[in-house]
Order: sequence, then structure tokens, then C-alpha cells
Amino acid sequence: MEYTVSLGKIIKEFSLDVVYTPKDPQELTVSVADYNRPGLELTGHIDFFDKNRILIIGKKEHHYLEMLSSDKRTKSLDTFLSLAPPAMVFCRGLQPFPEVKNVAAMYGVAILVSSDATSEFTASLVSFLNVQLAPRETLHGVLVEVYGEGMLLMGDSGIGKSETAVELIKRGHRLIADDAVEIRRVSNKTLVGSSPANIRHFIELRGIGIINARRIYGMGAVKDTEKIDVVINLENWDNKKVYDRMGMDTEYKEILGNKVPIITVPVKPGRNLAVIIEAAAMNNRQKKMGYNAAKELLSNLGMAYDTDESGKTSIAWE
Repeated sequence: MEYTVSLGKIIKEFSLDVVYTPKDPQELTVSVADYNRPGLELTGHIDFFDKNRILIIGKKEHHYLEMLSSDKRTKSLDTFLSLAPPAMVFCRGLQPFPEVKNVAAMYGVAILVSSDATSEFTASLVSFLNVQLAPRETLHGVLVEVYGEGMLLMGDSGIGKSETAVELIKRGHRLIADDAVEIRRVSNKTLVGSSPANIRHFIELRGIGIINARRIYGMGAVKDTEKIDVVINLENWDNKKVYDRMGMDTEYKEILGNKVPIITVPVKPGRNLAVIIEAAAMNNRQKKMGYNAAKELLSNLGMAYDTDESGKTSIAWE
């Protein structure tokens, strides 16, 4: 599915000055998370010009246009503005030439001005558009931030996800989403989760009902978005199933094409899930920093291990 963001939202996000828009900015949309800085396009070469990108005009483009005569400036602008890109943004507070306004009005191209430096604005714009236009899906679960790690709790209804989230909040961690987690793939390595606006900060506790975590526990107990570092799969304890006791091999769950480490945690009376998830968060941080407690233990015991091409680890005495 192709997602779009309104030009009005971009104007509000970056406090842009509006010089011209063909209609209400909320009705104009952007669908590409990239931009064009016209270089060769100013000389008439438009073979690879993407008309769906926002145009960015910096000091060098502005200076080039300034050196042209009025007629040549109009002809140069007409070459690519005739393809009707969504908007043209002048950075560093540079003011559009009269010819820019005339040609833009002819083809319905919005003209905006930013006071930010060109590189600063373009970096912020791409980052913003990557989030707004990212592929997304909604999963049933709970997303919490634990020691800076985004932990996505998944499992059957009634397994205890929301109750665990409340316990984690009481221990100083933060809630991002309960019940429905909207996940966006902002890059090939990063997934960001958030809550749908209409249920943000609400938690359902069976027997209690609906509570508002922000109002009960304060602003420090909630957060709007968080990257997803680990998936915790909660399932009822099965005596016949062999659970991982070493943690040598890392299993992954694929979400929107990205692989995220997944840990299966069996649930039974007496297990403190909040403490287990805290330990999982800290252990994941250590693994990302290159330390694996299981490997150190095997070395201390005089045991050797080897990982094959599939990622499975075999253990043997040295």
C-alpha cells in the first residue's frame, strides 16, 4: 500500500512560510520520502527527474537562477516545474524570484520558504517522511520501553501482557502501546512502534476495566513511539516442550521484512514476568555490545562451541 502525507502537515512540522499554494495544503499530498535538488535540471536535462519528490532550492541553485536573465530563468524553471512536483522549498530564508511564482502558479506547484540551512532541512525532511510514509502493519500485543530497549510482548489473549506492562510501569519503565501496536519500517534495520491515537495510553485489565496509564502513573510512565528491539512471546507453560536454557542461538521473527530477535517465555503461576523481561532487555543490550554470558560460561567450564551456517550452535568438551 502506498501512503501519503499532506503538505499541510509538513508545513506545520517545519514551520514553513507559504508563498503560494494552488489549494488548501491539507489537500496536497507527498508520497515519496526523498527530495530533488535541481542541478542538471536547471540546464534542461530532466531524463531522470522524479516529479513526485519535493524540490529543494539552496544557495547554489538560487545563485545560478540569479545569474540568468528573466527569460532564461523562466525557461529553465518551466523545464521541470511543468512536470508538477508537489512543492518547491527555498532554504536559508532565500526568497523566490517573480518568475518562480509565475511558473509555479501556471502548473500548480506550491512554493514554500524555510529559514533552516539546506543540509539541516533536507536531513530533517527525509527523516520525517521516512516515518510518515513507512510500510506499516498493526499487531496484537503490548509495546513497552525497558532500560531503553523496545520490548514487544506478544501472546494469546489473557496470557498476562497488560498486567505485565502495568508491573513494568510501576518499576519505572514506560508504556508505548497496549492491545494494538502500529509498527512502521522506517529503514531496513529499524522498526518503530506506536499506538493508534484513539487508544493511546489506555490499558485493559481484566476484572478492573480500562485505565489511563498517563493519568494514573504520570507523564513519565508513557511514550509515544519506540523502536522494536526484541519480541517476547508469552505462552502457557508446556511440560512436554523443551525450552531454551542457554540462550546461545538467537531466533528471529520477521516483521515487515525486518528480522527481530524473539524470545519465548513460558508462563505459569509464580513466575515474575516483569523481572524476566527486565533481564531480557539488559541481556539483549549486552549481546548488541558483543558480550554473551552463555559463551563466557562455556569457556569457564572448558567447553567448546561452534556455529554452523544456519546459525545453530553445537557444544563439546575441549
